[in-house]
Amino acid sequence: MGHKEHKEKAKIKANCFVITVSDSRTDETDTSGKLIVDELTKAGHSVLSKIILPDEPQLIKNTVLEKTSQNEIDAIILNGGTGISLRDSTFEAIEGIFDKRLSGFGEIFRYLSYKDIGSAAIMSRATAGIKNGKVIISIPGSRGAVSLALEKLIIPELSHILWELRKHLPQNEIR
Repeated sequence: MGHKEHKEKAKIKANCFVITVSDSRTDETDTSGKLIVDELTKAGHSVLSKIILPDEPQLIKNTVLEKTSQNEIDAIILNGGTGISLRDSTFEAIEGIFDKRLSGFGEIFRYLSYKDIGSAAIMSRATAGIKNGKVIISIPGSRGAVSLALEKLIIPELSHILWELRKHLPQNEIR
């Protein structure tokens, strides 16, 4: 079965948990987190919750690990903290916890970003992987980056990724 056939069969709607990593954003100013919620919902996925965490690596890591142990969550999408400044630590917080890495996510995101913003795209440390059968995606916090990732990568592939993760599970283990 080819890629197109796989995508046709992949009609899974994800239960998502959204994390904005920021030392300065509030619920009122978190336009990127709101965009993620709106676009996932528009695509038919459910957003179970959205939170804002300070850029503290241990807190980010512990929160992601806790959420990957919850059966009702399929995907965790983080935005923010992926740059190279001293406080940007989302990459360090989650990179080491993956059971499997989706290296292509970061590579393609940077390629698409390069087409938009030029060579500054090399400073993005967007990444994705799998932990406990859950998809973890980490993207920059700017609205442009969030919009790009949602439109070109996350919305088109989230259901397909979940289908691939579940296709060999016994029927009674598939939610």
